[in-house]
Amino acid sequence: MLDLVAHKVHDESRQGESYAPQNPDNKVYTRKFYIESYGCQMNFADSEIVASILNKEGFGATRNLEEANLIFINTCSIREKAEQTVRNRLQEFRKIKTQNPGTLIGVLGCMAERLKAKFLEEEKLVDIVVGPDAYRSLPKLVAEASEGHKSVNVLLSREETYADISPIRLNSNGVSAFVSIMRGCNNMCSFCVVPFTRGRERSRDAESIVRECRELFENGYREVTLLGQNVDSYYYTPPYSQPEEAQPVTFARLLEMVAQISPLLRVRFSTSHPKDITRDVLTTMAAYENICKCIHLPVQSGSTRILQLMNRTYTREWYMRKVDEIREILPDCSITSDIIAGFCTETEEDHQETLSIMDYCQYDLSYMFFYSERPGTLAQRRYKDDVPLEVKKRRLQEIIEKQNQLSLNNYKKDIGKTFKVLVDGDSKRSADDWVGRNSQNKVVVFPKKGTTCQKGDYVNVKIKDCTQATLFGEVV
Repeated sequence: MLDLVAHKVHDESRQGESYAPQNPDNKVYTRKFYIESYGCQMNFADSEIVASILNKEGFGATRNLEEANLIFINTCSIREKAEQTVRNRLQEFRKIKTQNPGTLIGVLGCMAERLKAKFLEEEKLVDIVVGPDAYRSLPKLVAEASEGHKSVNVLLSREETYADISPIRLNSNGVSAFVSIMRGCNNMCSFCVVPFTRGRERSRDAESIVRECRELFENGYREVTLLGQNVDSYYYTPPYSQPEEAQPVTFARLLEMVAQISPLLRVRFSTSHPKDITRDVLTTMAAYENICKCIHLPVQSGSTRILQLMNRTYTREWYMRKVDEIREILPDCSITSDIIAGFCTETEEDHQETLSIMDYCQYDLSYMFFYSERPGTLAQRRYKDDVPLEVKKRRLQEIIEKQNQLSLNNYKKDIGKTFKVLVDGDSKRSADDWVGRNSQNKVVVFPKKGTTCQKGDYVNVKIKDCTQATLFGEVV
């Protein structure tokens, strides 16, 4: 499961973000689309695929709902709250449609696959429903909907990776970009809908990934994040027509191939399932300075009993040994996590084990939720959601407070250190400051005064102060 924006220790939320892509040719479009995305990083990357497909059909992006001929919402089904947020937005979109009857409303992504009948027939909220593997059919569906037909394609695929589509970078800072390397998930975690909404794992061909990353670098980008539901299980075998390249490409090898494009191109990735991150990946990270030293390693629970109910395929002790291995090979690596409070049958003892494993792992950041039962999952079919809501909320609050303290302690340890920082742009709080991130993906803010750096530059910054989410320093 990719990082879902929820109770985070910092405030860089991307929920409900609308887009306007770069338009270097200043082309004038007579037809416009508006797209809003929710949920994981993969959804935001998918919106860039959709934008490319629509762009080729003569649609330009807009941030103005009222002028859009097409309104799309790219959805997430991972939590009930996310689904309700999407429903509320669709109601607002319908009001716009009553004022502009020719406007078409579409739902993309995971909710589209799961709730197609409700959207189209029961609630009559939308005109177009498109699942994550069916974006190539958008032109046909838009044409059908324009003629008054309800249009839907939520078929899952065992082959689709969109490898040949060059994404349009939406709301890009020109420095960092997402690159999708695989789709789907084979892990049947009992709480998760992803295998049902995004299908089985399939890896994109390695050469197309490297080519996309190289083109981004040549166009001035200095950081790529390789995305997949479970990147460590990436595995691509070139076709037999290329015998000289027929050696399978593992994730460790792919990391190396991208890192070798240029030492000036930073490489990140998300997300790792603990059972799949190998020693080869860790040693490859150690060998290349430009592979960022940050690993998102979702634990979900600190209780072995709960982990077994979640079908996470590891124990508490095994996970702790994996963290030890990361610390051994990458002593300066930041580790972040996902944590669920109040899963089925969770006791106070189970909850305390989660708090204690947080202490052991010393996470720099966590994405924290209370359990939300999702229809169709193994947990919904097998277990009773028996932890009272007030108990879930109380346990979640204790987890959040624990993480806040861990984050603050970890950030304080960085005071006095000097980090190589990639400048992302102006700080949101002051145009007098730059903001960037270090290899550990920590936000660093520093004054512009006295510097000659620009967006996309690397600078060495000595840390002077911090909060639990931000480092403050000066260029040295």
